[in-house]
Amino acid sequence: MQLPLDLISGVLSFLFTLLILSYLIGDNPLFRIAVYLFVGITAGYVASVIWWQVLTPRLFSPTIPALLSGSTLERVIIIVPWLGAVFILMKISPRLSKIASITMAFLVGAGAAVIIAGALIGTIIPQVSATINFFDLNVAVARNINVAEVIGNGTIVLVGVVTTLSYFHFGARPQASGTPRRFIVIEFFAFIGKIFIGITLGVIFAGVYAAALTALIERISSLINFFGNF
Repeated sequence: MQLPLDLISGVLSFLFTLLILSYLIGDNPLFRIAVYLFVGITAGYVASVIWWQVLTPRLFSPTIPALLSGSTLERVIIIVPWLGAVFILMKISPRLSKIASITMAFLVGAGAAVIIAGALIGTIIPQVSATINFFDLNVAVARNINVAEVIGNGTIVLVGVVTTLSYFHFGARPQASGTPRRFIVIEFFAFIGKIFIGITLGVIFAGVYAAALTALIERISSLINFFGNF
């Protein structure tokens, strides 16, 4: 007799929900089993995606055709990642581990460049543009917002941005007592920025709590429905 897929998935969901909720009574082997399975399945899925969508189509499959019938540029392009992989494997040997620093330096440099470019293009520039747009009267007119509200909203956002950035300004001068201290204006702005940061973290925490509560309600509802189906 073949069991229906809905029944199997329902039983597994029920069991894993109980395993996860068992953490309420403390760390125990049942909770660890669920966590280990989750980490193992996730690692296996990521490894499978990397193998079939990255390594196989972009490295393994093009290697032989590029070496046999490809141009000089194609051969160089296909050899470089293989050299990088070989250099990384050199970390196994303490004597040859320094060779791996070549690949590691390239990875760190490329990663840092991507992060900086992403922060600049995806965060800083949009943040500046969004702050400026709050003072755009044409946009306010199109949305039927009066000038006082535009100036008020824009001022709050501008003060929040400036004071929050001031909070992360760590330049300080040594005082007569020898302790470093920031300029008093920066200290004042940093204090206001701390308030904005606290409000932001509070809102984020409330969102995370609401999401967790929603997930808990969904799990409890699924358990009720599972028993209701019988």
